[in-house]
Amino acid sequence: MNKAYTKAVTEIYDKLKTNESGLSKEEAQKRLEQYGENVLTEKKKTSISKMIIEQLTDKMIIILFIASILSFILGELAEGVVILIIIVINTAISIIQEKKAADAVEALRNMNAPSATVIREGKTQTILSKEVVLGDIVYLEAGGIVPADVRLISDNGLMIDESALTGESVAISKDASVILKDDLALGDRLNMAYSGTIITYGTGKGIVVATGMNTEVGKIANMLENTNELDTPLKRKLEVVGKTLSIVGIIVSILIFIIGFMYGKDLVSLLMISISLAISVIPEGLPATATIVMALGVQRMANKNALVKKLPAVETLGSASVICTDKTGTLTQNKMAVVDALFYDELVLGKKGEVPLNFFLGCMLCNNASLDEKGIGDPTEIALLEYVKKENIDLFNQKFNRVYEQPFDSDRKRMSVVCEVSGRKVCYTKGALEELLELCPYILKDGEVVNLTDDIKNKILAKCEELSSKAYRILGFAKKTIDFIPNEGDDIENDLIFIGISCMIDPPRDEVMESIKTFKDAGIKVVMITGDHKLTAVAIAKELGIFNDGDIAMTGEELHKLSEEELISKVSKTTVFARVAPEDKLRIVSAYKANGEVVAMTGDGVNDSPALKAADIGVAMGKTGTDVAKNAADMLLLDDNFTTIEVAVREGRRVYSNIQKVIQFLLSGNIAEVLVVFFSTVFNLSVPILAVHILFINLVTDTLPALALGVDLENPDDMKKKPVKEGSLFEKGLVTRVIFYGILISIISLVAYVIGAQTSYNDGVTMAFLVLCLSQIVHALNQHSATLSIFSKEHPKNKNLFFAMLSSFVILMLVVFIKPLASFFSLVSLSLNEWVIVGLLSLVPLVVLEIYKLIRRI
Repeated sequence: MNKAYTKAVTEIYDKLKTNESGLSKEEAQKRLEQYGENVLTEKKKTSISKMIIEQLTDKMIIILFIASILSFILGELAEGVVILIIIVINTAISIIQEKKAADAVEALRNMNAPSATVIREGKTQTILSKEVVLGDIVYLEAGGIVPADVRLISDNGLMIDESALTGESVAISKDASVILKDDLALGDRLNMAYSGTIITYGTGKGIVVATGMNTEVGKIANMLENTNELDTPLKRKLEVVGKTLSIVGIIVSILIFIIGFMYGKDLVSLLMISISLAISVIPEGLPATATIVMALGVQRMANKNALVKKLPAVETLGSASVICTDKTGTLTQNKMAVVDALFYDELVLGKKGEVPLNFFLGCMLCNNASLDEKGIGDPTEIALLEYVKKENIDLFNQKFNRVYEQPFDSDRKRMSVVCEVSGRKVCYTKGALEELLELCPYILKDGEVVNLTDDIKNKILAKCEELSSKAYRILGFAKKTIDFIPNEGDDIENDLIFIGISCMIDPPRDEVMESIKTFKDAGIKVVMITGDHKLTAVAIAKELGIFNDGDIAMTGEELHKLSEEELISKVSKTTVFARVAPEDKLRIVSAYKANGEVVAMTGDGVNDSPALKAADIGVAMGKTGTDVAKNAADMLLLDDNFTTIEVAVREGRRVYSNIQKVIQFLLSGNIAEVLVVFFSTVFNLSVPILAVHILFINLVTDTLPALALGVDLENPDDMKKKPVKEGSLFEKGLVTRVIFYGILISIISLVAYVIGAQTSYNDGVTMAFLVLCLSQIVHALNQHSATLSIFSKEHPKNKNLFFAMLSSFVILMLVVFIKPLASFFSLVSLSLNEWVIVGLLSLVPLVVLEIYKLIRRI
């Protein structure tokens, strides 16, 4: 039933054809068959075969397939087999990389109560929660979980913790008697209890108005299932690289075919050249190398309490330009704490005074919580006990017998107890300040009882209004001594002596403020999105440095009035979103993405999960986060520390920078291979390198140094740069460097071929192959820095790169000097003079770049 909170109980009885005695057994069974079980359904998961098909239809893979087929047709079996092996390896790695942990809905299902207490045919009975149906009358009590969405029909001090659903850290006091206006936020629907939320206090009864996927939790599950899993920034950029190279390869292949045809070369020869070009234009090692670089980043992050579930998330965090964060449990500790207590001296005179013993006793005795293990009971009462334990632990060692309780209810907004203290019967009352002051003709001043005048009362109210504006939750305390034990139902809340107030808040995490400053320096905007009240959210945001002068704070109600276009235009100036529903968070994340931002979303509640999944990267709390949030996220913070996100962003930027180094290194070699074939065709020379040579260079001699470059040390300036959003991996200067290095390596390779061809064609091919391999290995040293010499003490020392270059060199020598391998690669033995020429030519890129760096430094 839609908007049950706006309807009277009698109207709901009529619409759902039920009454306070509940459904009959037959009617319940009929409705179970009609509406289905009270469970969350799960969308069919993507099969492995479908993933394989998606990978094999990738543009770069299709080009490799065509090259492999042509190789087989033309009798070049070795090339054809090697290309197929490349396809299999890349496909396997991609499937492992992209397989999603799609168990968020399963975790949502587990949130539901395993059993429920219902009233059917006037009798109370316990059934499985999945058997609860529309129109059932359910009984709710402290410690239980609400089994479905319920419109309350009665309540007895009922309080429900809805923080996982709404983000509000304080348990909500429910009121079954109210009929509410339309379009209220979930946290303001006082006559409703929602599936999966926890009952912390009191009892109640209600009518089931929604089950399964129609509950608020079910709607979140549906949003999770229907959220498109968009590509990551890195994947998009790599696709741009692949598309660009494919277009270049096709154009060059057609051009070479035309030129070769004009020279009268035979068709088979031209097709083999096309295969060589198709292979050379694609950096076959790039996807695998990028994956391994990210995997190594994942390992480093795991050692720093950031667990990445999906590899591309590492780089995505480095590109993040907006971090949307939940308040409760992420920026704050998700637990109420008493941060101050004020009495007559400070409330009236404005000076600090001592804490009266009666205040400690009121906090401890007018309380139904306990501190066993992590604390059991209402979060507010747990906070009061922790305050007493911290400030006056000796009281916990004393025995105080409770003889009477007047329970809390939402109408009175207070609770009272009578306890035996030092042989006297003392009544302690706590509750909402304004209502409590009306019952207090007296106030405690320096241990003495004096009259509570209107002037004093106004000063207390003014002070508390000031505190409330700073997001403090105010509770008033009062007492009186009586000489009798009240009877059940007696009202003892009169002629009270006002003691003072407690100031509570869900406090910010200590370490968060510094991290937010670091993010600002890095050009990253931090946005608070919460289900809590606007006043509370803004106060916390100001304290943390999120909300500044000129910023906008928007409520869910204000957001609902905006069109998508209006929201997109306003989000750039908004830093706080308060009182928002789960679907609102999804809209906000989508609006930032529509503005071209790379969005990271952090959170720990069920209400965060759709936005966590929709964001470019979702980050959940590993300790306090709900299973739903953790399963929807791409990364978990194992220490629940917001500052760990800073570590992750730093690592992400390192990964991004290193992948750029890898691309610059690999593409320089690929362009050199293309140009060698192109120039040899233009000048009507025989092809200097074979397809199998290109595969060897791309997959063996290039891949090991590329992997070592992928673990280069981070640059300290990385966190002072603006984030790289969409754009391209080909940033300013990178294209020029790649083309320059490619031309240089191609020229020295052709020179080697021409010199060797004077002896024989095979000598020329061997020399060209060796120069291509060795110059590329040496060129790896150039990738560290655009200005520092490799001989400089300041130059980053990467031991992995040294061992990778040495390994590539050893593998190359084995191929050259082991005859069966040399024969497979069509290589021949060289003379000493030819080896010297190969060595000198291979050092040319290093020498040229060192001269260039020297000129730049001068």
